[in-house]
Amino acid sequence: MATIAPPRTGAATFTRRNPVTGEVATTARAFTVADADAAVDAAAAAFATWSTLGPNARRAALGKAAAALEARADQFVEAMMHEVGATEGWARFNLMLAAGMVREAAALTTQIGGEVIPSDKPGCIAMALREPVGVMLGIAPWNAPIILGVRAVAVPLACGNTVVLKASEQCPRTHSLIAEAFAEAGLPEGAVSIVTNAPEDAGEIVGALIDNRHVRRINFTGSTAVGRIIAKRAAEHLKPVLLELGGKAPLIVLDDADLDEAVKAAAFGAFMNQGQICMSTERIIVVDAVADAFAEKFAAKAKTMAVGDPRQGKTPLGAVIDRKTVDCVRGLVDDALAQGADQLVGGEADGVLMPAHVIDRVTPEMRLFREESFGPVVAITRARDEAHAIALANDTEYGLSAAVFTRDTARGLRVARQIRSGICHVNGPTVHDEPQMPFGGVNASGYGRFGGKAGIDAFTELRWITIETQPGHYPI
Repeated sequence: MATIAPPRTGAATFTRRNPVTGEVATTARAFTVADADAAVDAAAAAFATWSTLGPNARRAALGKAAAALEARADQFVEAMMHEVGATEGWARFNLMLAAGMVREAAALTTQIGGEVIPSDKPGCIAMALREPVGVMLGIAPWNAPIILGVRAVAVPLACGNTVVLKASEQCPRTHSLIAEAFAEAGLPEGAVSIVTNAPEDAGEIVGALIDNRHVRRINFTGSTAVGRIIAKRAAEHLKPVLLELGGKAPLIVLDDADLDEAVKAAAFGAFMNQGQICMSTERIIVVDAVADAFAEKFAAKAKTMAVGDPRQGKTPLGAVIDRKTVDCVRGLVDDALAQGADQLVGGEADGVLMPAHVIDRVTPEMRLFREESFGPVVAITRARDEAHAIALANDTEYGLSAAVFTRDTARGLRVARQIRSGICHVNGPTVHDEPQMPFGGVNASGYGRFGGKAGIDAFTELRWITIETQPGHYPI
């Protein structure tokens, strides 16, 4: 059992249990509203120091933070395995990408530029400058906890802001390790403040953080339902929000696709981390001409993807986060089968160990076509032709990631341009992330972009400043 920062005398705590064993994984401090406000105060106090540091000083500190994250590799693996039932491989991949995100953020510190804009006023020098905003609230989820926890803080820090990281109730130790790494790197005390709360207090704590006058912007990664609540609360204070929400990613397989490549990418996209990724391939849309051949190959591939205890790390699939996910997936599958779909691959779950499910002949009338499963299930839907495939891909409220497979790259680009999503890959999986890329969605998948220079736009204030170099002439 891990304990996060021994709670203050008399302070309340909460426990997170291992989803596989049911044993206590972590005991963490249950912040009150007053505690959360104190964390914001600490971040506000640190802003005066951090925001005035030169870009290379911030770059150096972030470089040290990346190294401090990597030095905690074994602690991160232990925390993720116990808190969210992750495999060691998934935990180490999380850490690798997260460290890369911090180093990419460090490289951005000298790219936060501006411009001189020609003015019609004689002798007026007009500039557009990007400046730090203040305290950012970052709210991160459990499913890729190191990646998404680091993403919530890295570029905001590079831009000169300070951050309050609201940890997920399902992985408080994992997220607290992130704050510890940044503190070790020599950032001012409070530059990354952590808030952990009991699940039953989440609404009250998040609401108080959004309402706090020192919090100037919010970034949130999580469900669309919660994202709407956060956006509405922030709108009351006219505070900008960056939202990366749910998805129902389509992968289109056209009649000229390399089916073996499409099968590999679809299996990875559908079942990596048990389908618990916002970019997970949830809908495979296959043109009729190759649908039978693809379904046969894909089912054969899925049958090789066994599920097992993530602590042993001997199987491609491990645990889902809770029994609620198992019940959700089972409900979606049962609804589809009742309406005429075919189960090509599946089976009963053993607790939170749920096998891969492949459901063929799914139609838009079925819940599995529309509702995000966030579990180890993927739907195959058959399209008449390319135009029908595009229409099916766009028949969703979501719009995060997508993919299209074809041997004709010009055709692939043409199709990609017609899919309404923030991200689309030609001949690649829907699950793909790199620190320097603009990451985000449209429609019910949210708005705004993490990553690279797009993150600078999200986490700075653009100001217009002028300098008069000649005597003024005014009409009155």
